[in-house]
Amino acid sequence: MTILFKMRNHVIYLGGNYITQNKKAKVFLVKTEDRNSGIKDLMENFNLDEFSGDKVALKANFNSADPFPASTHLDTLDAITSKLKDVGIAGLTLAERSGMGETRNVLEKCGVFELSDKLDFEVVVLDEEDKSEWVKIDGDGMHWIKGFYIPKLFLESDRVVQTCCLKTHRFGGHFTLSLKNSVGIVAKRLPKSLYNYMAELHVSPYQRLMIAEINKHYNVDFVVMDAIKAFITQGPEQGEVVELNLILASVDRVALDAVGVAILRNYGVKTGISKGRIFELDQIQKAAELGIGVGSAQEIEVVPLNHNGQEDAESIVETLETQG
Repeated sequence: MTILFKMRNHVIYLGGNYITQNKKAKVFLVKTEDRNSGIKDLMENFNLDEFSGDKVALKANFNSADPFPASTHLDTLDAITSKLKDVGIAGLTLAERSGMGETRNVLEKCGVFELSDKLDFEVVVLDEEDKSEWVKIDGDGMHWIKGFYIPKLFLESDRVVQTCCLKTHRFGGHFTLSLKNSVGIVAKRLPKSLYNYMAELHVSPYQRLMIAEINKHYNVDFVVMDAIKAFITQGPEQGEVVELNLILASVDRVALDAVGVAILRNYGVKTGISKGRIFELDQIQKAAELGIGVGSAQEIEVVPLNHNGQEDAESIVETLETQG
């Protein structure tokens, strides 16, 4: 499915490509331990008044029931949802498919249904959706053998918002940030079908390229990355934890992930992504080639929103300049 032309948040979406109107893609950053105030400050940078009256689809990170930074912190989900409701959206639907555990059980253990009752938003368990709720993305020109399916929800909603964590990934992804988070919208199996799309993904030598290819086929208005803590080993559900007290946001998934990798390097990541050029890492390189976001580190602007984040922002910029 290709959208020929659509304007969203100062981004032109043309045939699956995202072209920022500004010369550089901005990645906003706050250093704080207070998710509520930090996230709301970040979201002020995305013309939220334009969301008024819109239906919003939200993709969080509930791959497993393990606590943050393995999964989205409930305070992050609360802050994003509350801020969107403050601007008068018509409704919000969180949709999820877990990879490590049964999705409904994962969401129950993480407290998502309880929060949805409190804040009045809808939760869709993607594993339970009928075939009619999925759209086939053909595999032509991609590394997916049979293509894949994504929910109509993410194509038909007026707005799409994503929130991801900051962590490494030991099962072939190498890192799981905003691009990898999109795997959770792809169907594992369609109803009454035996073909396992996730089995194909995880055994493929092209896994990281396939991750990037998913992102070509749906738009995101902005992404919030909760980096209060991060995994610098193993992942996605466990690993060595470092405390960063950072939260970031951007309309550009490639820029955000490049910044995320730079942060992981600055905090001593102990996996293969510690070496080489950031824009030569498979996920980022392929996503850039597909026009999902910026094509180089030089096109990224890191914008600290508080004084406490200035030093981190400078360190990120230095890493992008020397290793991007």
